[in-house]
Amino acid sequence: MATQCDSCAIKNLIYQYADNLDRGDLRAVAAMFSRGRIVAADSEGRENEFVGEEAVHGLMSAFTRLYPDNGTPHTKHMTTNVMVELDDSGRGASAQAYCIVFQALADFPLQPVIAVRYQDRFEKTGQRWHFTRRRMETELLGDLSRHLLQTI
Repeated sequence: MATQCDSCAIKNLIYQYADNLDRGDLRAVAAMFSRGRIVAADSEGRENEFVGEEAVHGLMSAFTRLYPDNGTPHTKHMTTNVMVELDDSGRGASAQAYCIVFQALADFPLQPVIAVRYQDRFEKTGQRWHFTRRRMETELLGDLSRHLLQTI
């Protein structure tokens, strides 16, 4: 049977993903998907799937601009409205959340640069939860010129 502690553990995974990105630790982000995948939906509804740790690391490395002064993207991923649904089995769960990414640099004032919706699936192995799927859907775009290495 699932417990409230399970919901907290899942929320912590969601928040850890954001923290890893903001620290510029793309390997840690990718490791979170060693048993999972990221599905990126573009503005026209097309989906691209990245399965496993190496594919996710390739995705993150190809898109995320890291700055040499501290090895980070100079961002803060603010994840909100997290809603977790635990399966009756206690071994699976889903969640959805919003994320707004703020960025600031010496010559780029603090501003939101993108808003996305996450739709996640999780599985519990032993006593630990892990991502099995994250679908990222871009909903609002700002100035991504300093955040991403490629256009979306």
